[in-house]
Amino acid sequence: MGRMSDPHLWLEEVTSETALDWVRERGARAVAEFADAPEFAELESRILEVLDTDARIPYVSMRGEWLYNFWRDAEHPRGLWRRTTLASYRTEAPEWDVVLDVDALAAAEDENWVWAGASVLRPDQSRALLSLSRGGADAAVVREFDMATREFVTGADAFELDEAKSGIEWIDRDSVYVETDFGPGSLTDSGYPRVSKLWRRGTPLADAETVFEGERTDVSVGTGYDDTEGFERTFVSRSLDFYRSERFEKLPDGEFVRIDVPEDAGMGVHRQWLTIRPRTDWEIGGATYPAGSLLAADYDAWTAGDRTLIPLFTPDPHTSLDQAVWLRDHLILVTLTDVRTAMHVLTPAAAGEPWTSQPVDGIPELTSSSVVAADSRSGNAFFVNASGFTTPSTLLYGEPGAPLEAVKRAPGFFDTTDTSVEQFFATSDDGTAIPYFVVRRTALPPNAPTLLYGYGGFENSLVPGYSGTIGRGWIERGGVYVVANIRGGGEYGPAWHTQAIREGRHLAYEDFAAVARDLVARGITTPRNLGVQGGSNGGLLTGVMLTRYPELFGAIVCSVPLLDMSRYHRLLAGASWMAEYGDPDDPEDWAFLREYSPYHNTDPDRTYPPVLFTSSTRDDRVHPGHARKMVALLEEQGRESVWYYENIEGGHGGAADNKQSAFKAALTYTFLWETLT
Repeated sequence: MGRMSDPHLWLEEVTSETALDWVRERGARAVAEFADAPEFAELESRILEVLDTDARIPYVSMRGEWLYNFWRDAEHPRGLWRRTTLASYRTEAPEWDVVLDVDALAAAEDENWVWAGASVLRPDQSRALLSLSRGGADAAVVREFDMATREFVTGADAFELDEAKSGIEWIDRDSVYVETDFGPGSLTDSGYPRVSKLWRRGTPLADAETVFEGERTDVSVGTGYDDTEGFERTFVSRSLDFYRSERFEKLPDGEFVRIDVPEDAGMGVHRQWLTIRPRTDWEIGGATYPAGSLLAADYDAWTAGDRTLIPLFTPDPHTSLDQAVWLRDHLILVTLTDVRTAMHVLTPAAAGEPWTSQPVDGIPELTSSSVVAADSRSGNAFFVNASGFTTPSTLLYGEPGAPLEAVKRAPGFFDTTDTSVEQFFATSDDGTAIPYFVVRRTALPPNAPTLLYGYGGFENSLVPGYSGTIGRGWIERGGVYVVANIRGGGEYGPAWHTQAIREGRHLAYEDFAAVARDLVARGITTPRNLGVQGGSNGGLLTGVMLTRYPELFGAIVCSVPLLDMSRYHRLLAGASWMAEYGDPDDPEDWAFLREYSPYHNTDPDRTYPPVLFTSSTRDDRVHPGHARKMVALLEEQGRESVWYYENIEGGHGGAADNKQSAFKAALTYTFLWETLT
């Protein structure tokens, strides 16, 4: 298909009645085929039970004396925003103070509100800025909330923003930094704010004072205020692309001081410390620090020109840094060694001295662990979540120097009797070893239905973790579940990712195909019984599997995908991903994009396995037109085993509440089970 000839462009008109009629017709066909299956209702009910159960761990964010949680269950499908104290939370039955009932709000205002987050004023926590999305889109309205009266602040004095992809952060009770749609010219090509402003209470948004302006070709800009006592600072970030940023400190006199770190490096400032994580090898001061290192410097000395760096972590071929989380006086490092986690607490030392390090004791064996809550401003307490493919989550409370204490345990949702977890390595086309995990019951036949999952993009790591939905929907029924750690992810640090961006993208697809072949070579499954699933960038991955490697698979699930790589940068947030994929308007970039773009590589004469595409009308990150157009093209070629289901709500996650999530999961697993068995 030529780039200029696309008969299916009309399907990019998201809410046109013609397009929605097309969507509804195909959704009804998919529902009739799979949701009417005898086991569907039971499976949907069992998955919904997992999502709605009160026995789940209520994960929290820590803000001073309060721990906040957002909770959905059967009685509150839209959710409750609530809080408790640390002492109460560590008991078996915490006393929750419900701050906002989103179901009640939606009913009272006759709006399809979906919770999108909150920013709470520190330190007194008397006000909050709440983000509410219509139907689950990324764009949200922002409304100021009085934490004492439990009512929204209204009138000319209120901080309120209309629906947009906004950023807003407290400076003090009467002023905020804000980025939003200020009108024509205020957004980047990616659809994010280009302008940052200082907005004072009681003044119109139109009169807010401009703090910083980026370029139209940037991804976005943002301004934040660090209110740490004794270290109050204002920082501005200008995102040049998805991985490169310019960072500045805005001094009280209005001067901007550029923070001299590599544009592609991760950077953080905590109290007197600057931390830097280069994404490419960095030569400075006569030394070379490899990509994926973590370095520290005295912030004031660095901005004054001193280039003394303290190495905190240095990667090796098997070990990468997964997390670096500040407490008030310590830094927690979580590392991955062949996708297996370890955790240490670092304590800063005097200038020029090495920091001390000690392991975190008490992490359950055979689990992957991550820090899920900490408050870097108020104290040194933190929470760690530990789980594995067959090990339900345990939430542990810790402080430096003391063993972790288990405070919450999630129940098991599926039978793991005689279920094993194994790690294997496949060899990709260029000889690279690609790790993958296999979860299966023992003594399964070699033709057991197998589901291979992958992502391979944006330096996201896929680590072992428990899922009651996958367990009930697949493993418990006798299915084999496989997770592939292909290039493009972050399992081995930044270089594992950067190898597979732009013109190297083919490596991710070759890695995934190598895992599929290895599963067959080991006798774990057969091509007829091997299915694949991925969403978003993983949807692009599975789209390439459909068009490039169809003989390796018996079924494909392609969720909220990118598929038309000639136009992805013109649709919604797509322009922000050009650093990952390339610029289709550049002939040199289009040359390699054209090689794998699924929409441009279908072969009418080639046999494809059955495929289910899913998307969401309200997804304002990855345009549903990708999936719609691909389905229309495959139907045009006369293919019958092409299915499409688009949720009218749900945003990029594909569902706005637990019931929708359960339905979509049951539809997916029913399609896979019927196709692969």
